[in-house]
Amino acid sequence: MKVVSLLLLFLSNLFNTSLAGDTITPNSSIKDGQTLISASGIFELGFFSPGSSKMRFLGIWYKKIPVQTVVWVANRDAPLSDTSGSLTIGEADKNLILLDGSQTPIWSTSPSSKSINPIAQLLDNGNFVLRNNDGTSEIYVWESFYSPCDTLLPGMKLGWNLKAGIESKLTTWKSLDDPSNGDYSFSLDLRGSPEMFVRDGSQPTYRNGPWTGFQFSGEPEMAPNSYISFDFVSNQDEIYYTYKMLDSSITSRLVLNQSLLQRYVWYDSMSSWSLYWSVPRDQCDSYAECGPYGVCNPNYSPVCRCVRGFEPKNLQNWNLRDGSDGCVRVTELDCKKGDGFLKMSGIKLPDTTMAVVIESVSLDQCRLNCLKNCSCLAYASANISAGGSGCITWGSELMDLKQFADGGQDFYIRLAASELRGNYKKKHVIITVVIFFVLILLLGSAGYWLWKKKVNITGYWRNKSRQLSFGSVITEHLSDDEGSKRKNTDLPLFDLETVLVATQNFSISNKLGEGGFGIVYKGKLEDGQEIAVKRLSKGSLQGLEEFKNEVMLIAKLQHINLVRLLGCCLQGEEKMLIYEYMENRSLDTIIFDKTKSSLLSWPMRFKIIVGVARGLIYLHQDSRFRIIHRDLKASNILLDQEMNPKISDFGLARMFDGEETDAYTKRVVGTYGYMSPEYAMDGIFSAKSDVFSFGVLVLEIVSGKKNKGIHISDQRINLLAYAWSLWKEGKALELFDASLDDSCLESEVLRCVHLGLLCVQERADDRPSMSLVLLMLSSANVMLPRPKNPGFWDAESSSETKLSWSFSTNDMSVTKLEGR
Repeated sequence: MKVVSLLLLFLSNLFNTSLAGDTITPNSSIKDGQTLISASGIFELGFFSPGSSKMRFLGIWYKKIPVQTVVWVANRDAPLSDTSGSLTIGEADKNLILLDGSQTPIWSTSPSSKSINPIAQLLDNGNFVLRNNDGTSEIYVWESFYSPCDTLLPGMKLGWNLKAGIESKLTTWKSLDDPSNGDYSFSLDLRGSPEMFVRDGSQPTYRNGPWTGFQFSGEPEMAPNSYISFDFVSNQDEIYYTYKMLDSSITSRLVLNQSLLQRYVWYDSMSSWSLYWSVPRDQCDSYAECGPYGVCNPNYSPVCRCVRGFEPKNLQNWNLRDGSDGCVRVTELDCKKGDGFLKMSGIKLPDTTMAVVIESVSLDQCRLNCLKNCSCLAYASANISAGGSGCITWGSELMDLKQFADGGQDFYIRLAASELRGNYKKKHVIITVVIFFVLILLLGSAGYWLWKKKVNITGYWRNKSRQLSFGSVITEHLSDDEGSKRKNTDLPLFDLETVLVATQNFSISNKLGEGGFGIVYKGKLEDGQEIAVKRLSKGSLQGLEEFKNEVMLIAKLQHINLVRLLGCCLQGEEKMLIYEYMENRSLDTIIFDKTKSSLLSWPMRFKIIVGVARGLIYLHQDSRFRIIHRDLKASNILLDQEMNPKISDFGLARMFDGEETDAYTKRVVGTYGYMSPEYAMDGIFSAKSDVFSFGVLVLEIVSGKKNKGIHISDQRINLLAYAWSLWKEGKALELFDASLDDSCLESEVLRCVHLGLLCVQERADDRPSMSLVLLMLSSANVMLPRPKNPGFWDAESSSETKLSWSFSTNDMSVTKLEGR
């Protein structure tokens, strides 16, 4: 009998066997090798060793998920050195006690009330509780949900139990091998209007803003949806944030991972964790990036601007793109002369820890109260979900302002009356006089030029008068429905004569390049501005539809990393687009030219990668319209004088409406080598199609090679296959362009190769979003997941899937004609 008992104990230790169901009673215990399993088999509690560590910890993890994912650790700061640990309920104080081999307590619970005949139970929501076993009571005297580690599960409360004086906050692990308390925490600050902070020690690194009634002010993407709901509760007993999953088929967890706050979801069909949301998302999420009274906008370049009525405090540092000193007032406030308020929209409200909240006050009353109080510097609605009820006012420096392209709320900042009226009369007079003389000078110069060119001035101005708003003319080339939808698009219409003069009658010496659409010419307008003219040829593979599409889309887009469309020309058979001129032309003319590629140093290449990523983020999520480019490639990345990248050619782009995330087309258009498998083969495209193209582009920039045939050991493979083989062999650095010197940062190159392979994974769902891509590029602290197989496909494979393809003679732009 003794032999059988010893054998059972050995087997339970060997196979981590559950011997006690989901409950521990005063007469039982859990030893190392034994586990508790919640009633539905969702969570498991037992001893484990994290990563490569040999130390033992008591923790909770998901039972049914094959990748051990620990969500809670009891003795995170008091590890066991061997497998002699046991968990039991103490006889004297009725606490849960973790004992080592010598029966010395190394961890125990601290119940909020005395327990009578207690039992400990692991629940299906992941909560490990100590409660009275009286048959009726559901009141917990202790629960693990009030002592979280680095993970927030659905139903957990992050905040304060005011009655018990208990704070629940997240704290990072020190490392993957050490779950002890790390440096970063995520907690609720109760001062002013409560908001959540990520802190490095006591120093804030991220702030999500006050609760607006729908979401946190700094997290507009938290809007409720059909999968997840968010809630913020504030009453006299407790103040906390929580969330719950509305779709029970999805498992979710929120993790504080070093300085990153990340929400993951588990899909059984994918058998992996997928990153759903992460902060910081961009540079502007860093706390006080632009200092007091500075507004941070990731679409700015540089990202910091001063609030109107303010100027940089340290102009030298500001010009060096260090905005930490912030801004100071140009004109001091004067209550007696009557200050006023400037309305700012789409704002993440400033730090509210020193703010004052007044409940049940209308926004108008809030304004009056603030105006009467000379110390009040700004105000905003405390709850926009209730029609603007409640009021927040600030009486100290406004810190950590951020502006969103979509989201945020209205914010009102106090300015001197003179700042609101504009400049003084004297300044108005000076400006008026200057403008008058400039106009006289311009008119005189224009008249002299026209006389010299012997142009009929009456006829010339008649032609120029055709430069009306684009919407009033382009409708001639659109259907009635299209015209009615887009008639408000304002874009200058250049007359043909102006373009002919600018390009010297399309002189061959002004030719910049040629593609499937036609020829691009360099030009110079009469005011000296250099332009690029994209002239649609009669035999172009891109027809009027692509021309109209490009005009309509790019006219609505404004970003530092998108090429700027200045206007167009529609006259007779001529259809032309006029762009800003890019001094260094397109990326492919340099990166793939062995005589020029060394001109692009690694820092320049990295800047181009980051710039393209920023441009795609704007298209995918920050612009008023969600745009899928569908033809991202090296020849469509233009470089200005300082080698800043600008995405161009929107002829194949597609605008998504509302909640639309992907689409299907029978007419697949794009460029061979850059098209994602699901788009090339099935006609399905989404933002992840652009992510695939971006991944190809990154690998091309790193290697200086096109994604075409590469001869390795008498074998011909494409760049993706070559990069993948080097990665698996641990030789990713061999992909680096040999034309460059060795001064590059190896870790940065390896990160780009790693990121490129993540972007070109075969399954669209496996690829990261562009916002996550930028985060991975910007922070070396972000851990990158291991990439899966890239999406290989080539022209030869088309015969197997019975697809018909046609190629252009230049960039091998491909159009799928038919598929079965």
